[in-house]
Amino acid sequence: MARSEFLRPWRHSPLRRRSDVAEAWLVLVTAVLIALGAPAAGLAAAQAVDAGTGQERQGRQTVSAVLTENPPSRIGVDVSGGVGTRVHATVRWTAADGSARTGVTTVSPELRAGDRTTAWLDRHGALVRDPVSLREATGESIAVGTVAGTSAGLLLLGAQRTGRALLNRHRYAQWEREWAAEDPRWGQRAT
Repeated sequence: MARSEFLRPWRHSPLRRRSDVAEAWLVLVTAVLIALGAPAAGLAAAQAVDAGTGQERQGRQTVSAVLTENPPSRIGVDVSGGVGTRVHATVRWTAADGSARTGVTTVSPELRAGDRTTAWLDRHGALVRDPVSLREATGESIAVGTVAGTSAGLLLLGAQRTGRALLNRHRYAQWEREWAAEDPRWGQRAT
């Protein structure tokens, strides 16, 4: 966009309408909000996810557990350590008070009955799902932050487009009123 075209709504001109100035302000404010607000929204969302993951880890502890049964086989499942390679199985562990407890948790499908694994407990000693790894938490934070920032930007852009549509509706109505006022004079000249 040429500099003269960018500055056109700001210059004094007999053809400049108040709606032109309002649209120029709308575009400027939207650009500033998208440049500053969208990244801020993304960062805030990412930090919120990060904080939630940190709180989830704080309330949990690990305990050594023994599998009491073979995990169910997962036919066609890649057991090389990729995503989704854990299955549910019953484990037994010793609680802090010395009592033996059992419960169902996720384990690697490669394990067999009698193998040791790590189970996660909440502060009350109940089995809970494994917390997300640091890598998964970072990926989740980045994804949520990106979606939040993009959504905020698109929301602001949609608001700007709606404002522009309302200004155009106002301009068209004004143009119709002015044309209706001038039309009788044009008709008299033609006769």
